[in-house]
Amino acid sequence: MSKKTSYKTWKDKLHEIIYEADTPAGKSFDVIILVMILASIILVMLESVSYLNDKYASLFNLLEWIITIVFTIEYFLRIIAINKPKKYIFSFFGIIDLLSTIPKYLSILFVGTHALVALRALRLLRIFRILKLVRFVGASNNLVKALRASRAKISVFLFAVLIASIILGTVMYLIEGSEHGFNSIPKSVYWCIVTLTTVGYGDISPETPLGQLIASIIMILGYGIIAVPTGIVSAEYTQQQSKEKLPLNTQHCGNCNTDNHLDGAKFCHKCGEDLHNE
Repeated sequence: MSKKTSYKTWKDKLHEIIYEADTPAGKSFDVIILVMILASIILVMLESVSYLNDKYASLFNLLEWIITIVFTIEYFLRIIAINKPKKYIFSFFGIIDLLSTIPKYLSILFVGTHALVALRALRLLRIFRILKLVRFVGASNNLVKALRASRAKISVFLFAVLIASIILGTVMYLIEGSEHGFNSIPKSVYWCIVTLTTVGYGDISPETPLGQLIASIIMILGYGIIAVPTGIVSAEYTQQQSKEKLPLNTQHCGNCNTDNHLDGAKFCHKCGEDLHNE
């Protein structure tokens, strides 16, 4: 009985360190992993510089193997720390962790696959959990909803801009003509769109006073046009934010690896397991 209790305590402690971001041990563990991810990515970047790779190839290879072994150990510890390993193995982060670990081993058999360790950059998504940036994940979801809700208004607006570009482009074609680079209506419309969006490549420019006056008006209109879709989306986004309050709970269930629990939750909303809030 004592052995069972000891094992459970040890496993819970391991889960707390690896999965939880609210504890000092959990934060320290995640920060160390993130630093190693950054170091690994920097190593891959340095290896792509030929003169550095020729000079420090052995050192780069050694450091990369050390990091890979650490990530391998971490991957298996994550499997051990939960009661249902499949929940982690087939989860988004589980697949990312696996894909970011195996390229170094594959490089032994297949030349050129080593560069795939850059996939470790995806693991930096864990910083959302460490810094409690889950609110920004929810905010991005609200932004997507706002874009969907305002797509009809934006579509009408873009259609109006397109019509205006065709009309103004045609006017510039008639005023400037081919001698000033406005060889056709499509090319004149292209110039109008470039000017209206304030990009201004400079490959075509009006030479006549009237053409320059119209170009100036188009430039001024461009600033106002850019603000319109921003205002439409902002209004919808404000409505989306007012509808829901995003939880900031970062706890993971040690049984089924479920997250996104409500603030102050004591039990997993999926399997009912104790979240160790006491």
